[in-house]
Amino acid sequence: MDVRRRVGLNLKKYREAAGLSQEELAFKCELHRTYISGVERGIRNPTVLVLQKIADALGIEAARLLVELSGSK
Repeated sequence: MDVRRRVGLNLKKYREAAGLSQEELAFKCELHRTYISGVERGIRNPTVLVLQKIADALGIEAARLLVELSGSK
């Protein structure tokens, strides 16, 4: 699986588990909602610094956004 797609699927899973909308997560990360949407859809290529911002906002380690989760296709 393409790493951008994997990051997007993981991001969506952790965001929804945290009960956050894309807009709420974007606010916490100081990013735009459309950027979060693009990452989730696998069309944006976030830097490691952006991945860290997102992970911090979700309260997870950044590496969790990169690993393939069971059930991900």
